Amino acid sequence: MRTHPLVGLICLVVLASACSRPAQQSLASGTYHPGLIGGNPREITEPGESTIWDVFGPDTTEVTVNVNKYLWAASLDVLNFLPVQAVDPFTGVIVTGYGTPPGGATSYRATVHITDPALEARALRVSLHSRNGLVSTATTRKVEDAILSRARQMRIADNRL
Repeated sequence: MRTHPLVGLICLVVLASACSRPAQQSLASGTYHPGLIGGNPREITEPGESTIWDVFGPDTTEVTVNVNKYLWAASLDVLNFLPVQAVDPFTGVIVTGYGTPPGGATSYRATVHITDPALEARALRVSLHSRNGLVSTATTRKVEDAILSRARQMRIADNRL
C-alpha cells in the first residue's frame, strides 16, 4: 500500500507545530513584541530558556572559573610528589593518590579544595590522609602554609613582569 505524499506533508506540519510552545495571552508580561512582518507578535524566550534553533546559532556561553590561579598552581607545585588522580578547575578540587615526600617514610594522599578567587587562607582547604587515617592538624597546617607561601611568591613574580 502506497502513502500519498500529501499525507506525509501533513504529518510533517503537525510534528513541526507540536514543537512550538503555546502562545501566552498577556502582552503586559513583556514576552512579546511586534514581529518584522505585518506587526504579528513574535515570542521572545525568557533568559535561560532555549529553543531548537539555538543549536544553529553561535555559542555565546561564557565559562567563569572561580578559582585563584596562584593557589591552584601552588597546590600542584607543592604537592608535586603526589600522583594527581582528578582535577576540576571549575569547582577547584584537586585529588591526589598516595605518594611519599622526598626524604620521608610515610605516604600521603591529599584533597585540595580552592573555594574562592581571592588569594587568602580562607580560600584554601587541604585534607591530608596517610594509610593509617587522617594526618595531624599541625601537618595539614604546614602544607597549607607552604601552598600559600608559594602562591604569594608566584603572584609577586607575575607583578615583576
